Amino acid sequence: MHTPNFLQQLCTNVRSIQTLVETELLPLPEALLNGKPAPERWSALECVEHLNRYCRYYNPALVRALRHPAAARAEVQYSWLGRKSLDMVRPGSRKQHKTVKHMNPAGGLLTVAVLREFLQHQTQLAALLQQAATADLNRKAVPVEFFRLLKLRTGEALEFVVLHEQRHVQQALRAVRQAQDAAL
Repeated sequence: MHTPNFLQQLCTNVRSIQTLVETELLPLPEALLNGKPAPERWSALECVEHLNRYCRYYNPALVRALRHPAAARAEVQYSWLGRKSLDMVRPGSRKQHKTVKHMNPAGGLLTVAVLREFLQHQTQLAALLQQAATADLNRKAVPVEFFRLLKLRTGEALEFVVLHEQRHVQQALRAVRQAQDAAL
């Protein structure tokens, strides 16, 4: 995909994520946001806290990767690792993956501050996507969170973050619907 189209699509997706969180989750009471569809499943706030933990790692890593502007290439390219990582987090993928322990938010009552933090991360991500227009998105510059010897290309990392957010925001919305249904 051409770099400008790629970045525009990611920007559109980030705006959509922000809108969903602001309109569908933020107005809800904390009790509903903490409701679990099942004891072993995450609540809506746990889904978003999981994303916050990833943002705390990947946003600074992307800042470092984008610090060195370069001539952008016309096409975004994918490595084997990038394709595999993206397939794992695509919103349509039904396959569940075990979360590494320090990224698993299960077990505590969370507050609406989780949503506010997430929206701040989205504002930063939107700015990073604008900055990415002057970067070489095919440069291997972003260490994978759980195994930092492996590196994603900058474009792959940007797409990974956005797809991962889409997946878990959808999961959060399902958790709220299921908690509402259980309350009826």
